Amino acid sequence: MSAENAHSDTSGPSQEDLERAYAAKWKAFGAISISFFTMVMSMSMVFLGLSAIADDFGVTLRAAQWVVIAQALTISALMLPMGRMADIIGRKRVHLIGLTLFMGGAIFTALSPMFGSFGILILSRVIMAIGNSMGQSVGTAMVISVFPPAERGKAIGSQTTAVAVGGAVGPALAGPIIQWLGWEWLFWILVPPIAIAFVAGYFILDEKLVSQNRRGGGAKFDWLGSILSAASIIGVILLISNPLAISWTSPAMLGGGAVVTALVASFITWELRIESPMLQLRMFRNMVFSMGITTRFVGFLGTTAVRILMPIYLISLRGESEGLAGLMLFMASLGMATGAQASGRLADRFSERPFTIFGFVILIASAVVFSFTTVDTEFWIVITALIVNGLAIGFWNVPNNSTIMGSVPRSEFGVVGAFTNLTRNLGNVFGQTIAAAIVVGVMASRGFDIPLSEIGDTPGAGNAFMAGWKAAYILVTGFSALGLLLAIITKPRAAVDED
Repeated sequence: MSAENAHSDTSGPSQEDLERAYAAKWKAFGAISISFFTMVMSMSMVFLGLSAIADDFGVTLRAAQWVVIAQALTISALMLPMGRMADIIGRKRVHLIGLTLFMGGAIFTALSPMFGSFGILILSRVIMAIGNSMGQSVGTAMVISVFPPAERGKAIGSQTTAVAVGGAVGPALAGPIIQWLGWEWLFWILVPPIAIAFVAGYFILDEKLVSQNRRGGGAKFDWLGSILSAASIIGVILLISNPLAISWTSPAMLGGGAVVTALVASFITWELRIESPMLQLRMFRNMVFSMGITTRFVGFLGTTAVRILMPIYLISLRGESEGLAGLMLFMASLGMATGAQASGRLADRFSERPFTIFGFVILIASAVVFSFTTVDTEFWIVITALIVNGLAIGFWNVPNNSTIMGSVPRSEFGVVGAFTNLTRNLGNVFGQTIAAAIVVGVMASRGFDIPLSEIGDTPGAGNAFMAGWKAAYILVTGFSALGLLLAIITKPRAAVDED
C-alpha cells in the first residue's frame, strides 16, 4: 500500500464494511492478540535468564540488567511517536513492521553468543523493543476498531486478558527452557508465534477498518516533538529508577533533574505551538480524559509493588523454590485475566464507573492484607490476597482504559492508546522504584545493607525487611485510596465520535 493510499484510508470504511468486520471481530482479535501474548510473554521470561546471560558473556549481573533496562527505555520512549506514526501511515502497516523487527531482534538475540559480543546482544534487544513499542502503540486502537462501539469494554477486557495470560505463561515456560535448552531458546520460541501473527495480520486485518477515523491524512510527522518526548521519558525513567545507584543529592542527579525539566518544558511548548503535534495536549482540558489518565497512573503506582516484593518475600525470606513462587504469582495473573473479562463485559452493559470503583476497593483490601503479612503468614492467605490483587487490577484497569478511550474522538485512538500504555509503564516504573527504595531504606536504617540472597540467613534481616515491606504497603494502600477517590469523582460520558 502506498503512502497516498494509506492517507485515503482516513475516509473510513462503509457501513457494510463495518458490519462485516464486527461479524468477524474475533478472527481479527485473534490475529492481533497473538502478538500481545507473545510480546508480553517475552518480557516476563527474560528476568529469569539474566543470571545465565551474565555467566555466558562473563559480565556482572548489574551489567546483565541492561538487557531489561534497554528494552524498557526503548519501549517507553518510542510508544508515543509510533502511535502518531501509525496515525499517518496506517496502524496495520506499523503493526506488521513491528512484528518483523521484533522477530528479527529475537533471532539476533538468540544468535548473539556466536558473535561473543554483549553489545550485539543489547543492540538486538533494542531492535526487539522497537518492534514491541510499535505493537503496543497500535494494539489498543486496532482492537477497539474491530469491535462495535457498544463493546469497547469487551474489546479492552479481551486485550488485557491476552496480556495477563502472556505475563503468566512466560515465567512458567522460562524455568524449564533455561534448565534444559539454554537461555537462547527463550528467544527462539518467540519466532513461530510472531511469524503466525504476521501472516494472520497480513491476510485478516483490513487497514481501512483498523485505521478508521485516524488523524493522519496528509499530516507531517512531528520529528522534533518525538525526539523531545523520547528524551524526556528516558530521562525521567533513568532518574527515578537510578540504575547506577548514584547519590540522590549528587551533582549528576541534580543536573539530570534540571535537564529533564527543561526537556519536558520544551516538549510542552513545542507541542502547543505547531499545527500537527504528535500529542494533542489540549485534550487535557477534557476533565474526563485528564482524570482518567491520572487515575491510571496512580492505580499502577498501587499495583506494581507485588511484582518486585513478593518474589523476595517468598524466595529470599521464606526460602521457597522459584517454582512455587512462580506458581503463586501465576494466581495473580489468573485473577487479573478473570477480572478483565468480567469488568469489560459488565462495563459495556452498565457503565464503567462502578466497576472502576469496585476494582480500587478490592485493591485497597489486598494492600491492607499485604501490609499485615508476616514471615509466618499462612500460604492460603497470601495466595488469596494475590488472587484478589489480580482481580482488582483487571476490574479497575479495563473500565478505566475504556473511560479514557471513550472520552476522545476516534481519530485520536492511535496516539491515545499508546499514551495509556505509556502511562501504565511509567506507573509501574515509579511504583516499583518507590517500593524498593522504601524497603532498602528501612533495612539500611537498621544496619542491614546486604544482598537479597542473605536476608533469610542473617539474624534480624528478616524483621528489617518486613518492616520495610509494611511501610511500602502502607504507602501502596494510600495510592490505592487516592485512585478510589479519583474513580469516584470521574464521571464518564458518552463516547466521542467526531473531532
